[in-house]
Amino acid sequence: MKIILGFLAMMMATLPVYAQQGWQKKVNEELPLMGHRNWIVIVDSAYPLQSAAGVETIDTHQDQLVVLDFVLNAIKNSPHVRPLVHTDAELQYVPEEEAPGVDEYRQQLKIRLNGVPVDSILHQKLIDQLDDLSKTFHVLILKTTMTVPYTSVFLQLDCKYWSADSEEKLRRKMKAEGPGSH
Repeated sequence: MKIILGFLAMMMATLPVYAQQGWQKKVNEELPLMGHRNWIVIVDSAYPLQSAAGVETIDTHQDQLVVLDFVLNAIKNSPHVRPLVHTDAELQYVPEEEAPGVDEYRQQLKIRLNGVPVDSILHQKLIDQLDDLSKTFHVLILKTTMTVPYTSVFLQLDCKYWSADSEEKLRRKMKAEGPGSH
């Protein structure tokens, strides 16, 4: 018995540990089900708990940039979606003296979002937009330990293999040829 227990202990000690936290597992489980028009939002600790049926909120208990890195990497490695990024317009006006750490956060965010389409929209407008679209589409909100205001990062998922330009060309062709022309 001692030999078997010793062997098991040795085997367990040599196995790599890949345990994911609950929020990471949730992202990995839901991302394959999500598509264009779904959203993943990484928010600060004061972000409100939205009550719409299509909104799911998870407290990650993690640093915001850690969560953002994980989600962006998961999206990058997915075959079907890409992010359209929206940040709070207010973020560029938050002063360092009133929100220590905001300058460093803005710098780190810029590095992480380099090469990704980003726009800035008023925070309340983004919340209202989520409320409206959550009536039809799923929104996953990942709450973090961030304590700097207006640091929410809204990732609107879009189709990776079909661009807005391709869609526009398709619609023009359909209009030009008319319904039932084939």
